[in-house]
Amino acid sequence: MDFYQKLLLILEPYWEEEIVLKRNEYLVTKQTKNTNLFLVEEGSLRVFIDDEEEEHTIRFGYKNSIITALDCFLTEKPTEFYIQALKKCKLKMISKARFNEVMQSSEENKAVWEQLLQSFVYQQIEREIDLITYSPQKRFERVLKRSPQVFQEIPLKYIASYLRMTPETLSRILKTLD
Repeated sequence: MDFYQKLLLILEPYWEEEIVLKRNEYLVTKQTKNTNLFLVEEGSLRVFIDDEEEEHTIRFGYKNSIITALDCFLTEKPTEFYIQALKKCKLKMISKARFNEVMQSSEENKAVWEQLLQSFVYQQIEREIDLITYSPQKRFERVLKRSPQVFQEIPLKYIASYLRMTPETLSRILKTLD
């Protein structure tokens, strides 16, 4: 069993609330404080930032993934992110206080939390490397290899935003796979 499955088992009895979001509804909006952690049971979401010209997708959440406004979760300051449902979603929620209590309750739980944080950091490093050094084609291939489920769960326009390319470029890349 990997650390992520262990985390889900540890948290199973502690989820505090179920939340249902409609398509396009926001779970979190910019400049709000939401330090809760969510488990996606059904549906899909995207985490994004916006500048004055466009939205930039940073991360996705889909079945069995944990999602939060990580900046706010870690610092307890208002977030720079939006989290929006791409499909109708069913989520479980745990507050940061309860989560921390559970994670600090044993050495095994502390180790699982540390592994989760390391995983988040490593995923961010991989994403930065992808965006800085690789062509659109190579970025697509690396994400497809790392997270094939993204292409089954997420609309292509958001995947294009995540890959920092236009939907047309992504469409051309996809045509080369046929």
